[in-house]
Amino acid sequence: MNLCDLRPAEGSKESAWRRGRGHATGNGKTAGRGHKGQGQRSGSGGKCGFEGGQMPLYRRLPKRGFTCRNSKDIISINVNMLNVFENDAVVDIDALKAVGLVSNPRDGVKILGEGELERKLTIKVNQFSKTALEKIEAAGGKAEVI
Repeated sequence: MNLCDLRPAEGSKESAWRRGRGHATGNGKTAGRGHKGQGQRSGSGGKCGFEGGQMPLYRRLPKRGFTCRNSKDIISINVNMLNVFENDAVVDIDALKAVGLVSNPRDGVKILGEGELERKLTIKVNQFSKTALEKIEAAGGKAEVI
């Protein structure tokens, strides 16, 4: 294949119709809108979801479930992921963001107890699991709830 053989995909390069430019264009006079009726007028786009009077799709489908307004979106991190920090480091949400363990803390960060912690750290986050607390303290570190 050569560069001179390249062609755009079939149908991808259609030019837009210029409506209302006389009979010779094939789209003069009514400009493709037909005679009379709602669609012939300007501003006849209608409102979003309107289906010509038919019951709209969003009302035909059943509504299911419930979303609690008061629920919180907590980000969880396991203790073994904290081994990227140096000994005696203070680990807070900003430090977690800096190393890329958390991109958006949302409503808070919780430390879970999966894996082993090999560093002595002072950790300041929103929540800890029981096993995470035990592992942090066993490694000689401190866990502080903010």
